[in-house]
Amino acid sequence: MDYVKKSQQIANSFYNLGLEKAKIRDLTGAATCLKKSVHFNKYHTTARNLLGLIYYEIGERSEALVQWVISMNLQPADNLAAHYLEEMQGKPGSLENDGLNVKKYNQALIHAQGGSDDLAVLQLTRVVEVNPHFVKAQLLLALLYISHEDYTKAGKSLYKVLKIDKNNPKALWYMSIVKANTGKAEIERRKLKNAFSHRQMQDDDIIIPPTYKENTGWQTVINLIVGLLLGITAFYFLIMPAHIKAQNHIHNQEILHYSEEVNQGNLKIDEMKQTMEKLQQDQNEAQNTLQSVEDSSREELAQYQRLIGILQANKNADPQTAVLLYADLNPSVIRDEATKAVIAQIKTEMEANGYPLLADLGDKAREAGKPDDALLYYQKSLNIKADNPQVIFNMALIYKAKEDKDRSNELFGQVIMNYPDHELAVKAKEERGY
Repeated sequence: MDYVKKSQQIANSFYNLGLEKAKIRDLTGAATCLKKSVHFNKYHTTARNLLGLIYYEIGERSEALVQWVISMNLQPADNLAAHYLEEMQGKPGSLENDGLNVKKYNQALIHAQGGSDDLAVLQLTRVVEVNPHFVKAQLLLALLYISHEDYTKAGKSLYKVLKIDKNNPKALWYMSIVKANTGKAEIERRKLKNAFSHRQMQDDDIIIPPTYKENTGWQTVINLIVGLLLGITAFYFLIMPAHIKAQNHIHNQEILHYSEEVNQGNLKIDEMKQTMEKLQQDQNEAQNTLQSVEDSSREELAQYQRLIGILQANKNADPQTAVLLYADLNPSVIRDEATKAVIAQIKTEMEANGYPLLADLGDKAREAGKPDDALLYYQKSLNIKADNPQVIFNMALIYKAKEDKDRSNELFGQVIMNYPDHELAVKAKEERGY
C-alpha cells in the first residue's frame, strides 16, 4: 500500500476517534487523537481546526490561534479557520484580554512556586472569574486549596473542570483526593452495601439490664446520711490537701510556660524579620521575572496579530497591506515551529515581490511632498531587502534636502563604497561634492 495513502487513512481514523471523544466532552482524549492525526497528515485542516476549537474551549486561546493560522496557510480557501479568526478579530480587545489573563496565571504560578499561596489563590480567583473555562487555572487553584485542606472549594473548582473536560486525568486524580478527605468516597462505597445489609448493633445501642430490687423507707435515708458524712470527711482529709498541692504545681507550671512563651515569641519575631527580608527579596526577583514574561507574551501576541493580518490581506488580494504589515513583523519572538514555517513561506514571497511595493510608496510620498512618509516607506523596503542602491540614494537626497548633512553623507557614502560600478555611485559623488 502507498505510504502516503496509508498515513492519510491513519490520520482520518485518529480524527474520527477524536471527533467522537469531543462529542462526549472527553477533550483531553480528543486533543491527543487530533495531535496524532495532524502528525500523520499535517494537511488535515479539519482535524487542525477541531484541535484549535478544543484549545479555545479549555481556555488556551493562543494555542488555538496557532492552529488556525497554520490551517489558513495550508488551505487559504473554503476553510473554517478563516471564520474562527474573523470571530476573534471581531471582538475588540479579546486577544489583549486573553493575553492579560495568561499573564495573571503566570504570575500566580510564580507566587505558588515561591510559597506565596495566598497571593496565588487571589490571582487565580480573578483569572477564573474572567475565564471560567481556563482549565489550567482551575486545576492550579484546586491544587492550592487541597494543599491548605480546603477540600470544599477544591471540589467546586474540579467540578467545573470536569464539566468542561470530563476525563481530564489531573482533575480526576485531584477529585479522588478530595473525596477521600471529605468522606464522600466512603459514602459512595457504602451506598450499595448498606442498601442490602441487615442492621447491625451500634456502639450507642443500650441493653436494658435485669430489674433489681429497690430499697425503700428508713433504710434509704440511713444510707444517704452515712454516705454524706463519709464523703465530707474524705473531702477535707484526703482530697483538699492534694487539690491545693496540685493547684500550686499548676500555677508554677503556668509561670514557667508563660516565660517560655515570651522567649519563644522573641525568637519568632527575629525569625519573622528574617523571613520578611527574604520574602521581599523573592518578591523583587519574581517581579523582575514576571515583567520579562509579560513583555515576551505581549510582543509574541502582537506578532501573531500581524501574521493574521498578512494572511487576511493575501486572501483579499491586498498585497500593499500585506507588505506593510510584514515590514514590521518580528519573527524572532515566535517560538512555534509550524508558525515559523508559515513565516518562512511569506518571507520568500516578500523578498521577491514585496520590497518594490514599499519603494514605490516611498517615491509617491516623495513626489507628494511628504519626505517623512517617504523615508518611512524606504526604510521598510530596506528592512525586507537591504541591497537596493536606488532606495539608499533617494533617502540620501531627502536627508540632504532636510539639511541633515551627516546622515545624507553617510548614505551617499554607502552607495559609493558598496556599489562603485553603479551609475548612482557617480551621482552620489557629485551630491557629496567630490
